[in-house]
Amino acid sequence: MGMSVEQPLWRALVAYRVLTAGYAVALYCFSYDDRRHPLLGGAYVAVLAVWTLATLGRVMSARRCTVRFLTADLTLALTGILLTAVVDTQARIDSGSFTLPSIWTAGSVLAFAIKGGWRWAAVASSLVAAADLIERRSAARDTLHNVLLIWVASMGIGYVVEVARMSERTLARALQIEAATRERERLARDIHDGVLQVLAMVQRRGNQAGGEAAELGRMAGEQEAALRTLVSGAPIPAPSAADGAPPGPHDLRTLLAPYASSRVTLSAPGTPVLLDPAAAAQLSAAVAAALDNVRRHAGERAHAWILVEDEPDAVLVTVRDDGPGIPEGRLAAAADEGRLGVAQSIRGRLRDLGGTAVLLSLPGQGTEVELRLPRAALVQDAAAPAAANAGGTA
Repeated sequence: MGMSVEQPLWRALVAYRVLTAGYAVALYCFSYDDRRHPLLGGAYVAVLAVWTLATLGRVMSARRCTVRFLTADLTLALTGILLTAVVDTQARIDSGSFTLPSIWTAGSVLAFAIKGGWRWAAVASSLVAAADLIERRSAARDTLHNVLLIWVASMGIGYVVEVARMSERTLARALQIEAATRERERLARDIHDGVLQVLAMVQRRGNQAGGEAAELGRMAGEQEAALRTLVSGAPIPAPSAADGAPPGPHDLRTLLAPYASSRVTLSAPGTPVLLDPAAAAQLSAAVAAALDNVRRHAGERAHAWILVEDEPDAVLVTVRDDGPGIPEGRLAAAADEGRLGVAQSIRGRLRDLGGTAVLLSLPGQGTEVELRLPRAALVQDAAAPAAANAGGTA
């Protein structure tokens, strides 16, 4: 079946062809005695009527309406227009009498428009216009009016059909995505209610039991985190440029995905967060430095959360943990001691990129690092970011 918008057009074309074929027959019979060669014209009109009835099935759909049929159909219409100059008298032609196929010709042109769009309609209507001018032997006002009418109508319908087809494909794609999303959500619910809960229970029991069971619990926790990332739609790490990946913007999600584990939860948009390769690498390194601080100062049992937000004017990455927090004045003291992890590995990287890094911490309430990279800074061709500082962290 054709698309829902296209099928009514084919049905309307069938009705148009039948009605206009009947009109052409009636019109010829009414003026039979006024023709120069009435028998020749009658033979053509009879062929036109038989052809119309015999080919009704051809104009039921785009699949049946082949290019070969369209060519034969238009040839019949053009033959009738040119044959009018032989069958009719010059006086009748000059007075504006109808051609042998009359308005049936428009149906042939409209078939081209529905089948192939406005470009096919333009070719078919141009051929009809040329035949009309040859038959009339002059560019009279009525002739030009009819030619222009066929051009505008056929090309307009062809354009509408093309737009409708694109809309239909877009709608079909959207419905497929919606169906896939619903199925994924259903699977995610089933996995969450079963597998993830079992893995979480194995992790807790293993940690409580200690020994070899603790190792089993750790592995279960890692598998739980990987499975949770999969069902939540988080990205799978992409190959690096060294592995043959094509150059171009990098998806920040793929660089941050390896940091997810049983102790680190990654939340990212469902669509790619594209950044310049250098900016994506520096932002990812800043996140790694923040997570390193969590491991060093909050302990191995601390949990961290990474939140990626793709805003219209900036990319925002937040790293939060549930550790004891940073005592007041500790960062300043670390800088005085020459330990510039936060100052250089985090704030320095963002500063070089034209962004900002804000650190919020309260004793006993954990620490939050907010990394903000404006997109305006990425558009400007600024100096290359400073090399990553691999020194000690605060």
